[in-house]
Amino acid sequence: MAGKRNVSTLLLMTGHPPGPLWAGRASNRVQWLLAAVGAACLALGVELAVDYAWTAGIIPLLMSVIGCLAVGLLILYGTLAFVHVAVTVDAEALEVRCGHIGVPRRRIRLAEIASAEFVPSITPQQWGGWGHRWRPEKGTAIIVRRGEGLALVLGDGKRFTVTVDDAENAVRVIRTHLRALAR
Repeated sequence: MAGKRNVSTLLLMTGHPPGPLWAGRASNRVQWLLAAVGAACLALGVELAVDYAWTAGIIPLLMSVIGCLAVGLLILYGTLAFVHVAVTVDAEALEVRCGHIGVPRRRIRLAEIASAEFVPSITPQQWGGWGHRWRPEKGTAIIVRRGEGLALVLGDGKRFTVTVDDAENAVRVIRTHLRALAR
């Protein structure tokens, strides 16, 4: 009986069952090719370190090994972190999680959102490439592919944009919450 009372109290507080009201994803399979390049750089660095056959000396060898390992790790992280994005909207916030481990992550409380709009076409060229981007005139964005997305204007005037499938419904859910919060 106590469990039912807690659930009914939660329903009265939030106005709907717990869990996301809307969830969407976007992915980019082309990034897997870049991840393969990163893995190849890592393999080259390991091969150079293991098969020491350089006659030029230890310093060039160390520079080559460290360079290959660093480039490989950077490419792997940069691509695998932005292979896909998951966006959820619940009663309290919009949450964006990137990649397989959910990092980087961004959580924006619905009370902080001034407006939301559907953007039918977002391209990486508009933002300077894929990934987590910041442009002074446009704000912050998470771009994993070209296509539809949503753009938020926050209460402090900052903008946040994310590419995600079914963004039009996400905007509809956010606007419904904004109207409910305004009452």
